[in-house]
Amino acid sequence: MPTTRLKFLKKIIALGSSAVAVDIAGQRFAAASSSTRTSIASRDEQIWNKSLTTFSHAGKGERILNSGNEEELFRHRGKGCLTHMWFGGAFPHYYKTMIRVYIDGERDASIQMRLDLGHGFAFDDDSAPWGAVKLGKTGSPSGLYNTYRIPYGTEIRITAQRSPDAPADTQFWWIARCTDNLLPRIGGVLLPAHARLKLHKLEDRLAAPLEELTMCNIEGAGALYQVTMQVACENKAGEPASETFMEGCLRAYLNGSTQPELLSSGFEDYFLGTFYFNRGKYATDLAGLTHKDEHTAQVSAYRFHDEDPVFFQHGLRLTCRCGDTENATIAGAPYLNPPPARFTTYAWVYHI
Repeated sequence: MPTTRLKFLKKIIALGSSAVAVDIAGQRFAAASSSTRTSIASRDEQIWNKSLTTFSHAGKGERILNSGNEEELFRHRGKGCLTHMWFGGAFPHYYKTMIRVYIDGERDASIQMRLDLGHGFAFDDDSAPWGAVKLGKTGSPSGLYNTYRIPYGTEIRITAQRSPDAPADTQFWWIARCTDNLLPRIGGVLLPAHARLKLHKLEDRLAAPLEELTMCNIEGAGALYQVTMQVACENKAGEPASETFMEGCLRAYLNGSTQPELLSSGFEDYFLGTFYFNRGKYATDLAGLTHKDEHTAQVSAYRFHDEDPVFFQHGLRLTCRCGDTENATIAGAPYLNPPPARFTTYAWVYHI
């Protein structure tokens, strides 16, 4: 390229005004403006910055749970996100071990989860391996993992406590990892630094046909992250088990509305199944069926909303129903005679 043309190109780039494109010797060159360069730098800072620092801790074959008390597994001071937890063990009632996650010095843990339901399954289902990006079970027993992004502002602390009916002499394995100055995302949206993930639970609730159960009722702004449900038919003795409770739809009452948004056209549809999960168990990044017993009409399943966001600005009431009407109207006769059913639900929500 002639020297004069190179000098001309350098002058254009040095101007730093609006973006300019020129054609020199058949080649197209673009000169970005200073504002464009600043915008690019800002986007880069959201992806990578020098303050990102990872911390990790593991316990190997420890007898830390023998006391029966709540015992500390991990503590870190800083601000960022927990990014990974993994748990191992092989003692009776292992899955009933209670994991608690305390954020920013809180007295009552925002997250109190049983190992099984906290990882999307129930009914002591020991099937393995199965898994997806955010949760799974690789062993039999245990080998439970999750990659939930749990934000903290000053401190994060994780504890464990064995079930009272577990043996007193037990070995426990765990991994916990976090990264300072990392923020969570929902639906491609970067959440603010003050966002906090909380677990809302409805436990062992017997529902009558057509009864609508509240899984969480939240004020303010936020985003639904994940739902796990354990449901079992409660027919009278001698009556055959029925799965028609799965006609029940999930509903979201957003921003104080008394009219719900239908999140599904049935129970199994919400978890991306169909015809009462007629093809059996599955695990995907978005949803999974982790237990199904047709003889007792028992199911457990999980559903994520990080790529299918449910945002709210002024409140969320999330509900499920034991059976439903034929067209999911609130009023009307029950469709296909649903039985009573017993529900346990975990609803994970980012509060903003």
